[in-house]
Amino acid sequence: MPAPLLRRARPLAAVALVLAAGCAVAGPTPSLRHSGSPPAPPVGVTVDDGVLPDGAGVFDDRYPAVSRLDAELLAALRAAASAASRDGVEFVVTSGWRSPEYQDQLLREAVDEYGSLEEAARWVATAETSAHVTGDAVDVGPTDAMSWLSQHGADFGLCQVYGNEPWHHEFRPAAVEDGCPAPYADPTEDPRMQP
Repeated sequence: MPAPLLRRARPLAAVALVLAAGCAVAGPTPSLRHSGSPPAPPVGVTVDDGVLPDGAGVFDDRYPAVSRLDAELLAALRAAASAASRDGVEFVVTSGWRSPEYQDQLLREAVDEYGSLEEAARWVATAETSAHVTGDAVDVGPTDAMSWLSQHGADFGLCQVYGNEPWHHEFRPAAVEDGCPAPYADPTEDPRMQP
């Protein structure tokens, strides 16, 4: 590289390095963290509590998060995943059944993150009210799978229940005939979440 270009390239490279380092230190912002994926699993719980490794599929019965889902929900999920696969879309289960301990830990971490139980409740239910603890809810990714389910989920009785959680689906058998009901804005509007 000629000397004049090298002198200009070094400061630009230094600026790029500083900006990249700043992004790495800052990390994701809360507004982006929940924009298209469920929260990361907490530390301290295991596969037996419902934690899943990255890439777990709807047929991965070796994981309790999948095998302990409600039988009708799991059957509908597998039928939808098979149909989506024919469209070139693969489903990943990011969360399914959860132990009460796992759910409690998720809630504690959400309170820490959002600063109050009221704000955390927009994202994480209590162990007593969570559809995950009963095996009646599944979180699906990646984004193309969420999009596919938003277009075709009702055909299988799979409905997005919360507007702020495009990954969260529950089985609603009437949706096959009637379509999915309108989602709640977030879990705080869901009467089932009231203790």
